[in-house]
Amino acid sequence: MNDIGAELAEICEAAAALILPLWRSGLAVTHKADESPVTEADRAGEALILKALAERFPDIPVISEEDASEFGTPDAIGPRFFLVDPLDGTKAFVRGDPHFTVNIGLIENGRPVAGAVVAPPSAECWYTKAGQTWKRLPGVADHPVRARPWPRGQAIALISHTMKPETADKLAAEYGFDIRQPMDSSIKLCRIAEGAADIYPRHGPTMEWDTAAGHAVLEAAGGTLLTHEGQPFVYGKAQEGFRNGWFVARGA
Repeated sequence: MNDIGAELAEICEAAAALILPLWRSGLAVTHKADESPVTEADRAGEALILKALAERFPDIPVISEEDASEFGTPDAIGPRFFLVDPLDGTKAFVRGDPHFTVNIGLIENGRPVAGAVVAPPSAECWYTKAGQTWKRLPGVADHPVRARPWPRGQAIALISHTMKPETADKLAAEYGFDIRQPMDSSIKLCRIAEGAADIYPRHGPTMEWDTAAGHAVLEAAGGTLLTHEGQPFVYGKAQEGFRNGWFVARGA
């Protein structure tokens, strides 16, 4: 019943096809109450996703970023629901950088049990299926990917573009990584899932829709996403407005 990652991937790819022509098109940018940017690409992608989810999974409620920004989040949510971020990495999208993604994650009893992430500029798609993470690219057969074990040297950390060097230095000392690669959006979780990087420490706020799909993809690939204290990272925090605390994502 929960093995729906391939279906979620189809919906994400349809939204990506709608969003991509708007990238680098001089699209108008407005700002939400929290000063984060939003564009017509965010809204159009979300409308497509919400319609598709309502048609395919009418009994599963959805928490989606732009809808939540406009109308607020519910005070309570059941054990099974979708988390949607139609355009994660809007700042990168606005800058013209390629690190933005389309995300759908399915939550059950606080855990991400299925998910799909698409990077529109590269057409890369990661999705969960039969307990594994699969990746597809145009012209390449779908294939499973796995997170890699921590290397003996030259561990790669993915960090935010806006992170200050002194903050990155502190994280390197705490987690023991050697190389830093700045990157936006949930693509960081997917790069770890496919064995291209090793760790993503996030000492700062995110929302549940930012992480749910990538978390599902990473776990199915053998990686982990835990709280800063090493505890399970849970979803459905309605009383906290679906805000996340600190986390650390790692490979196998």
